[in-house]
Amino acid sequence: MTKLPPRQNEPRTSVSRSTGQPAPVAPPPFVPPPISKVENTGLSPLWLQDLVLKVMYFEGYLTGFKIAEEIALPFTGVVDSLLESLKREKLLEVRTSQMGLGEGAYVYAITGAGIARAREALDRSQYAGPAPVPLQMYYESIQRQKVDRLQVTDRLMRQVLAHLVLSEHAFQRLGPAVNSGTSIFLYGPPGNGKTSIARAIGNLIQAETMYVPFAVSVEGQVIKLFDSVNHQLAPEDDTTPRGTGTMRTNTRRDPRWVRIRRPFIVTGGELTMAGLDLVFDDTLKYYEAPFQMKANGGILLIDDFGRQQVRPRDLLNRWIVPLENRIDYLALHTGRKLEVPFDVLVIFSTNLPPRELVDEAFLRRLRHKIEVVDPTYEEYREIFKRVSSQKGVQYNDEGLAYLLQEYYIKCNRKLRANHPRDLCDQIVDISQYLNIEPTLSRELIDRAVDSYFVEL
Repeated sequence: MTKLPPRQNEPRTSVSRSTGQPAPVAPPPFVPPPISKVENTGLSPLWLQDLVLKVMYFEGYLTGFKIAEEIALPFTGVVDSLLESLKREKLLEVRTSQMGLGEGAYVYAITGAGIARAREALDRSQYAGPAPVPLQMYYESIQRQKVDRLQVTDRLMRQVLAHLVLSEHAFQRLGPAVNSGTSIFLYGPPGNGKTSIARAIGNLIQAETMYVPFAVSVEGQVIKLFDSVNHQLAPEDDTTPRGTGTMRTNTRRDPRWVRIRRPFIVTGGELTMAGLDLVFDDTLKYYEAPFQMKANGGILLIDDFGRQQVRPRDLLNRWIVPLENRIDYLALHTGRKLEVPFDVLVIFSTNLPPRELVDEAFLRRLRHKIEVVDPTYEEYREIFKRVSSQKGVQYNDEGLAYLLQEYYIKCNRKLRANHPRDLCDQIVDISQYLNIEPTLSRELIDRAVDSYFVEL
């Protein structure tokens, strides 16, 4: 089993002027350090040569600068050294040097011997993209960018959740849950905003940025990590020198890393056990990182928990070790186990009763359990007023009182936080068909309810 290096995330300390006692000092933000030679990459020179040859095999003719861009390594000191070795072994040759000045502008072509070696490398793996970073580098980066370093306050949470109408009891439990950076179990009847709460927390997390590598290298195997679907690119830090109107961008860092918004990854009923392990492509012969690895440093929302294709207990057992130890175990197709960091705020959201899904042992491992209950009549009224304003429906208390009396109290129907939105949509659809103004009139309410609610 490949093991991770020991943790090195203890905060540095300084002396507090007010108390004279040592006070923790936050470490500087993580920025991938620049690399100036092949040894800094943590990868074998022969492996990097094969990567260059695979890129050349697929692309044909490339300049030195373009090769450096394709494998995400600096030309000076790294790629130029690799190209020199490949030329010396007659695996690459310079076709022309007329496109610009310097070796980076030379156009390179792969030779017959280079093609043969490239094919041998492709038989092992067809990965031909940005150079990966070693697992140890990735682990250290996650430790430096831990999600629990993001601390929220009551004021910030109120700003983030201002668009939602929540009970004060639920609200006061959400802030500490986010600060834990570990796990949240949201449960309660459908339609009361559990997914909306999770997405609002995701927006809060995504206000911060972090660095992730394009790919990770483990014992010569490549795990593709960066995902343009689940990862949102963030601009690099820019600084504006005083007295000038020009912008300067700091690019002195390892180009194998990309700056992203902290991840917020959502998976629902399509989640399977196989999706929580390394996915090996038998044709391309490299791995795709699982959801939780892509979510490191951010949030993984498991929506509609209990409605997956696998048994809830099997899925929960898969999370026991990562939630407790903050380390996940993934398997290569050879059977070898890997330890990878698990720094994810996992949010389980379910409409099903907890007793049908989990046992006491697993609930104990979930740090925060928060029930999202049906709104009160006053909360329902506030939601209806907000939604009516957004949808362009003329609100009045008389119409709402009629709705509540006739279709909730008399029918013993439970209030749901999503009902105002859906009923207003019905009223808008009907009023457009009748070519009248959308209002909370009795006629429109009757027609909206008739086409919305279904007795089960």
